Amino acid sequence: MDRVGRVLLVRRARAPNAGAWTLPGGRVEESESLEHAIVREVREETSLATRVVCPLGVVLIAPEGFAFAIHEHLLVPEDEGDRPIVAGDDAADARWATRDALGGLGVGAEAIDVIDRGLQEARRQGLAR
Repeated sequence: MDRVGRVLLVRRARAPNAGAWTLPGGRVEESESLEHAIVREVREETSLATRVVCPLGVVLIAPEGFAFAIHEHLLVPEDEGDRPIVAGDDAADARWATRDALGGLGVGAEAIDVIDRGLQEARRQGLAR
């Protein structure tokens, strides 16, 4: 989430949910903390350096025959400048989006729920408008 309350999204390049807009993320590698994994995954998928603010909970999903326990976190960019986002790794595209744009992008209900919790927390902590 950036300082004006926009959310960082990626368009999935591979299954599950290829082509869908969602939150960046991925797998935790052996001997890697959750916080390190999400910061690494966001950098790999968007080129953006971020830092973890706090956890937002765990979401259980099972799309296309896969099953995942997603540990969601609120992140903010390390650099407050408008650094360009470059999609990479398993992201076909990446962009900032306002809360109002999520429905038009087809962002799923589970992701929107996490985004709403993140927006609320970011505002509570004075990190976003």
